Amino acid sequence: MVGVFMLLAYNNPSILPIFLRKEDNTVSVDFNPFSPEMRQNPYQFYAFLQENAPISYVENLNMWFISRHEDCAALLRHHDLGHDIWSVVAPEYLGHTPTDELPTTHQRRIELQKMWMLFNDPPNHTRLRGLAHQAFTPSRVKQLQGYIEQVADELLDGLADQEQFDIISEFAIPLPVTVIARLLGVPMADFVDFKAWSDGLALTIDFVQDQEIWERAAQASAQMEPYLRGLIAQRRENPQDDLITALVQAQEADGQQLTEDEIIATCMLLLIAGHETTVNLIGNGMLALLRNPEQKQLLADDPTHLQNAVEELLRYDSPVQLTTRWVLRDFDYQGHSFKVGQEVSLLLAGANRDETIFPNGATLDLRRANANRHLAFGQGIHYCLGAPLARLEGLIAFRELVRRFPNMRLADESALAYRPQLILRGLEALPVVVKS
Repeated sequence: MVGVFMLLAYNNPSILPIFLRKEDNTVSVDFNPFSPEMRQNPYQFYAFLQENAPISYVENLNMWFISRHEDCAALLRHHDLGHDIWSVVAPEYLGHTPTDELPTTHQRRIELQKMWMLFNDPPNHTRLRGLAHQAFTPSRVKQLQGYIEQVADELLDGLADQEQFDIISEFAIPLPVTVIARLLGVPMADFVDFKAWSDGLALTIDFVQDQEIWERAAQASAQMEPYLRGLIAQRRENPQDDLITALVQAQEADGQQLTEDEIIATCMLLLIAGHETTVNLIGNGMLALLRNPEQKQLLADDPTHLQNAVEELLRYDSPVQLTTRWVLRDFDYQGHSFKVGQEVSLLLAGANRDETIFPNGATLDLRRANANRHLAFGQGIHYCLGAPLARLEGLIAFRELVRRFPNMRLADESALAYRPQLILRGLEALPVVVKS
């Protein structure tokens, strides 16, 4: 689903501000990726790049930034870009601590995360995704529709008598977390621990500057691994209609199956990918609708727009802002020379507002004819495996929130704040008033 900046580093070097200037035929903007201004509105920066430097290299980050739709789509499929940089260069080449010098718990976390299909290239990615897909088919997702509607109803029933509530903590988080845990086969009593482990690991798929994040991730991995190993053992003895059982039983035509470590790693990834994007889709989408009441009213008046609305909301304020790839072999593209060991940041959210593809891209239009051309779920071999589930959850969430609370409005626009992440864009909270 998403790429990673320095995923395996334990003592990450600080990420420096980016400086581009437009003076005397050079391009410029002072840009700090961790600034509050960037988190509040990254789209001004994306638009600047598209106009002035759509393919730009930032030396102090050793990173390319790609902002136009055509280029992002092409490079997402480029065979000289990939994830397995460690097969090409040693960690110390990129300023990272060698894995064997890390504490044991961190080494084990890295071993498991290296098995995430997200960080693998063919042929191993092909094998992992092919086996996992057998357990995550569209038909299995479709069977969840009634359960998703039931969970959404129960959550919203509990909010119906309140004058105001927080969409994020009281609806957008518990809905997809409950669904993905049910899909995997995690007992309801363990949901709290499961969410805490997911939170601990999720931050590793973003810029990481704080060593405490790595410590928290290592602890989460160390606690989650034996728990999942126990569930796998139970499913081998007593198969159930759940994803863990399906992963245990999944095999290729030649009889090859996932190893137990690969099942554990896949469950970790699916837990995170199975709810993080949906939380942000619901939060960002509802904020967009509340800021554009005529579009919200259009959805309330004519629910046939729902399916296209989900695509437009994914495009308009993408839950996943960017993904990254490493240059695995030197190549040239559009007159630029990409070198081994450089990182490429594909600004999906910028591409999703590219005016050449989406005229008036900064405008929310639930009737937009080509909204589904967005890159919110990526493209190519790493296209998000959980996209059908995210779309279904988003559709049900928007339908029910708009139907049940026709007078919903923002409680305090000035109080809105985004989580301190760059890859995953989402609100800390979205307080709304639902009764006049």
